[in-house]
Amino acid sequence: IGRGVAWLDTGTHESLLQASLFVQAIEERQGMLVGAIEEVVFRRGYIDATQLEKLAKPMEKTEYGKYLLRLARGESF
Repeated sequence: IGRGVAWLDTGTHESLLQASLFVQAIEERQGMLVGAIEEVVFRRGYIDATQLEKLAKPMEKTEYGKYLLRLARGESF
């Protein structure tokens, strides 16, 4: 596993809670979402801002959709 990647074992109730708290901390401290596949393909250049915005539009009333729209528009987090 490379840098910036974490393996989270969630086989028990306790480890699931720990994984949840880890993801929450990362998202709050870095202002980025964990597991946002649209962001990954955008940042890797597989889609452009127009395509990202099109994907985000149906979700624009959710926090996830708002996040993707800000990303597509180049707004800082």
